[in-house]
Amino acid sequence: MICLQETKASPEQVPEPLCAVAGYHCHWHGHKGYSGVALLLHRAKYPEPPVFLHPPFDLEHRIAVATVGDVLLGSVYVPNGGKDLAAKMTFLNELVAWAGTLEADGKHLVLCGDYNVARADIDVHPILRKPMIGQTSAERALLEALFGYGLVDVGRHVEPDNDRLFTWWAPWRNLRQRNIGWRLDYIAASRALVDETVHCVTYRDVGTSDHAPVIAHLRDLPISAPEP
Repeated sequence: MICLQETKASPEQVPEPLCAVAGYHCHWHGHKGYSGVALLLHRAKYPEPPVFLHPPFDLEHRIAVATVGDVLLGSVYVPNGGKDLAAKMTFLNELVAWAGTLEADGKHLVLCGDYNVARADIDVHPILRKPMIGQTSAERALLEALFGYGLVDVGRHVEPDNDRLFTWWAPWRNLRQRNIGWRLDYIAASRALVDETVHCVTYRDVGTSDHAPVIAHLRDLPISAPEP
């Protein structure tokens, strides 16, 4: 699966060749100039067209989810909160409640994207650690509550002691080249999908975004057939 965030485009603005990426089911969810996410699932892995949905709290094109049997695969873009922290906290609270409902219903969730919260001090370069939005105890408490619903922070699971594991760098003063950044992008996966074979890498030297791509390989689960 491929998850994109901050696409800033409505579906009709996406060029047709891009929307019909060879071998993928594509779902573009956004509007012009703001927010937006995309979710692409490979047809070889998911031959049947998936059901795409958006939880009720998605009011700004910030989350797209595909349901495949008992597994939900999602792309999420949490609000930054710099201009409206209350809206960010509302979104995070709703996200946590939704994850709790999924766990109670026996669903397996994989939610990838830009969470706009550094989970702990280790996820921020020492010279950038300060009491500010993205590092507040209230935001971190909600992120911990989310992972508390049977989810694994795959990047940190693979590299538990790496204090230079970052995914975002401010685009000035060569901070990316110097690796002075934050870890804001997570792959949260149900524990049932994480075993000793799990693999997760952040590619700091790839791409032109101020965020790095994060790629993980998870344990496979049999896809149960839907109820007749």
